Amino acid sequence: MGAPASAGAHPERTTFGVGPWPGGRGAWPTEAHFDPELLEHGDSRNVVDRYRYWRMDAIVADLDEHRHPFHVAIENWQHDMNIGSIVRSANAFAADTVHIVGRRRWNKRGAMVTDRYQHVEHREDVATLVAWAAEAGIPIIAIDNVPGCVPMETFDWPERCVMLFGQEGPGLTAEAIAAAEAVVEITQYGSTRSINASAAAAVAMFSWVQQHSPLVPRAETLR
Repeated sequence: MGAPASAGAHPERTTFGVGPWPGGRGAWPTEAHFDPELLEHGDSRNVVDRYRYWRMDAIVADLDEHRHPFHVAIENWQHDMNIGSIVRSANAFAADTVHIVGRRRWNKRGAMVTDRYQHVEHREDVATLVAWAAEAGIPIIAIDNVPGCVPMETFDWPERCVMLFGQEGPGLTAEAIAAAEAVVEITQYGSTRSINASAAAAVAMFSWVQQHSPLVPRAETLR
């Protein structure tokens, strides 16, 4: 269905949606990925301009062609309110899959419907996540500020990996830390001990993208 728009493309025209396709039915595009209902009534979804009027399954299929090979996992023992925002960020950075570890139910409000486009799976516990990652040959990288962790600025992200995040407050469990190949911290310069879990996830995903994504605009291509 075409290559994804590069990170250096023009700014999005609108975040408020679009009306019916201009010109009426006679002007409708005929490609299969367009949704007749959206063409007729307009598209108010929170999607980038490239996906305006597309069917939801067509958007997912197109995203599947260029998702990044990193996964995101979040422990969910206390029904963490940050999970929805993490799913939204995972969608924004084109993560492969988000794994909810622990409680199956999670608050989807912060996801802003992006969970319809982002692969989300449930893992019963850390041991189940570890077994899946081992079978898939994907290392687990924990993100937390515990003794002995590596500053993110100096860390070389594996191209395929699972970023494992703890909950707001308690952070990662000891079991999760022990399961990780490396523990990475986000260097902080103010007075607070920690940052919001969803913010930490977004920072980590951006760090990976800066190192590995072929879609990141490089200085030589912008001249």
